Amino acid sequence: MNDGSVMIECGGLSVNGTVVNTCDDPSRIQGGALKKFHWSFEEVLLKLKSQAHAPALGPYKWRRRLPLDREGSSGGVPGKLSDCGAAAMDAHQQQRDAARRDQPPRAAGTSAGGGDLSPILFVFFSFLAIFAVVVAPSLSTNIFSTLHQVPEGHVGVYWRGGALLSTITDPGYHLKLPLITHFEPIQVTLQTDLVRDIPCGTKGGVMINFEKIEVVNRLRKDYVYDTLLNYGVNYDNTWIYDKIHHEINQFCSSHSLQQVYIDMFDQIDEKMKDALQADCTRYAPGIEIISVRVTKPKIPESIRRNFEHMEEERTKVLIAVERQRVSEKEAETQKKIAISEAEKNAHVSKIQMEQKLMEKDSARKEEEIANAMYLARERSLADAAYYSTMKEAEANKLKLTPQFLELKFIEAITNNSKIFFGNKVPNMVLDQRILGNFFQE
Repeated sequence: MNDGSVMIECGGLSVNGTVVNTCDDPSRIQGGALKKFHWSFEEVLLKLKSQAHAPALGPYKWRRRLPLDREGSSGGVPGKLSDCGAAAMDAHQQQRDAARRDQPPRAAGTSAGGGDLSPILFVFFSFLAIFAVVVAPSLSTNIFSTLHQVPEGHVGVYWRGGALLSTITDPGYHLKLPLITHFEPIQVTLQTDLVRDIPCGTKGGVMINFEKIEVVNRLRKDYVYDTLLNYGVNYDNTWIYDKIHHEINQFCSSHSLQQVYIDMFDQIDEKMKDALQADCTRYAPGIEIISVRVTKPKIPESIRRNFEHMEEERTKVLIAVERQRVSEKEAETQKKIAISEAEKNAHVSKIQMEQKLMEKDSARKEEEIANAMYLARERSLADAAYYSTMKEAEANKLKLTPQFLELKFIEAITNNSKIFFGNKVPNMVLDQRILGNFFQE
């Protein structure tokens, strides 16, 4: 050894995992010098008997590196391998070899310690059975599974020997022949097919690209067999993915960039839907196109900047037009307000005039009524007076007879103290015939 030490190999015993050194003991080493180099086999046995448990002896080889003294020896021990404990190891090894030869050979299903492996194998095979029945059906295209699951919104279709079977199953668990019958779930609810990166050239020769077009479609349940028989499981590649490319290119080739990008962009959805549905109705009636959603296409950068500049100018023009329209609307509003105010005043004046006229008419009617009442009253009074006079005249006519008048005349004359009437007063007073003739005349 060149590092100033010698390697001494010694024997040892393993007691229940604890190494018992048979060569040296720390208590026997003083100041780095080995006081006693080896134990005898009897000393080892005495040391093991002092322990309370029964030791399990086993050979143990170890190496110890001891420091060399100035003379190049290790505490007076020559620099060679020690054979301490070798005899004990050889005897113990012989006993173990003999015991191993006496043991009968282990049967299959037993472990090295003599245990039975049948419970472990039972658990293992049970796990495999559970996996085959429960986990394997979750793999829809697993040809080794017998039990399989059809998800909700799908129907199950089957191939046997590459031939499509007419059997269509509903959602749930079903059975099939493993390794013979192939199964696929087919969706019969609404699904969205996403078509990406559709290049097309416009009528003017400008290349544009539609990054994404979504087609919402549905396969009718009663047409599943016919559709798959004619077009396979990937029927949507034929009637949706490839067809949308064709229809977009047809539309772009017949319209200008201005029409595709701005003027008619809001009509592309309906045009694509009608075009797809027309061919599907004719050749694959089970496919129903619900809607088509088209995103804004990407155009060359230079053209995009021109469009943006045009849009800015158009926006400015629209703003100016809107301002003018607003001014016109404001003037028209002011005019309407003035007209409305004048009409209101005229209407108020008319109403006031009509009110005054109505008042005058009411006053006139009141006066007419009063006049009529007065006239009627006066007429009534006049009629009453006339009637009274007439009645009085009639009464006087009956009353004023010549005799009565003569009497009244005489009474009136006689009441006077003096009467001077002509030159024949006595005759006039006394001659009653004159009075009668006078009244008669």
